[in-house]
Amino acid sequence: MALVGAIIGAAVGGWINDAYGRKRATLIADVVFILGSFGMAAAPDPYVLIFGRFLVGLGVGTASVTAPMYIAEASPSEIRGGLVSTNVLMITGGQFLSYLVNLAFTKVRGTWRWMLGVAAVPAVIQFVLMLFLPESPRWLYIKKDKSEAIVVLSKIYDPFRLEEEIGYLDSALEEEELLRKNAVSYWDVFRIKEVRLAFLAGAGLQAFQQFIGINTVMYYSPTIVQMAGFSSNRLALLLSLIVALMNAIGTVLGIYLIDNYGRRKLALSSLSGVIVSLILLSVAFIMQSPNGDYGWVAVFGLALYIAFFAPGMGPVPWTVNTEIYSQSYRGICGGMSATVNWISNLIVAQSFLSTADAVGTGPTFLILAGIAVVAFVFVMVYVPETKGLSFEEVENIWKERARSSGSSKEPLLTPSPL
Repeated sequence: MALVGAIIGAAVGGWINDAYGRKRATLIADVVFILGSFGMAAAPDPYVLIFGRFLVGLGVGTASVTAPMYIAEASPSEIRGGLVSTNVLMITGGQFLSYLVNLAFTKVRGTWRWMLGVAAVPAVIQFVLMLFLPESPRWLYIKKDKSEAIVVLSKIYDPFRLEEEIGYLDSALEEEELLRKNAVSYWDVFRIKEVRLAFLAGAGLQAFQQFIGINTVMYYSPTIVQMAGFSSNRLALLLSLIVALMNAIGTVLGIYLIDNYGRRKLALSSLSGVIVSLILLSVAFIMQSPNGDYGWVAVFGLALYIAFFAPGMGPVPWTVNTEIYSQSYRGICGGMSATVNWISNLIVAQSFLSTADAVGTGPTFLILAGIAVVAFVFVMVYVPETKGLSFEEVENIWKERARSSGSSKEPLLTPSPL
């Protein structure tokens, strides 16, 4: 139910961001999450508990669209990737801390109520701190108040860069005014070629991030460890804790690499390692014997998977999705691509154990490896490098691709000079 709520939250989150701004969207997400967390902690019956999970999902889904978008729009292009990746670090670091917090509450009376209720604390802190932060300067400039936007921008850029950024925003504003004559709609995402190409790249990255199995590893790592022959619940949880820690540490490495190595190269390198580790996991389970000879090989495969996934395919999809859409479509496309991520997450989470039961754990990991190969080809063909580029420069990439492929009759955001 949390994943269902996240799907809906992500779907409406794009619209909320465009209509009310990134700051208000964050505050709304916090309030919904807090209500859900308190509702779960105080639940008198399973139905209230399930509804609380749904509310928490709504908040998470909306935040998953809003946080990276807000960070990207308030960041200079040369460090944008690292700052957006920091958001992913907060997620992976939070997953690790949640293991520790839950471990601490196992000895407390009312264990599960504390586990679910304490989740409201970060949301309360964020709500309070967000009140003191400005709105996204790009959203302000184009949607509301130029002078207020310039005040915010002056705190980010030196005078020369400030003038350059305002020039970019003036161009974006002209485009926005042109599009206001025809209201921006979800259908336009598929009708306008350059937007469609951008959405294909962004949504594809989000889908492949999930379909190569990351949340299978995170949700079911204790189960996978036990499948590998480690019957002790305590040892399985301890090894899972190590996996979660590696995920957080790998994300730190990704923060450095994403702006120095590039988004596309990082994704391709990450997928290469993921393919090798999934094949290793598959072989370990296929060759597994009753005495557990290959158990440690499977655990090593899990660790290797995280080591390659966390720096690359963890942060890259979220970073790229904050950069590849024009201002007018950033909210809608960001929300739609995040929805694709959550739907893919739900499909993988619900299908892994049943697939493993039907065909075997080894073949299941081999299927994931095959999907990772397809993902590698997808990134090679459809995803451009956006490292160090302004939003407007990235937008021009899609305009050029739209002009150079297919019929010129399909509308572009701006008339072609040709």
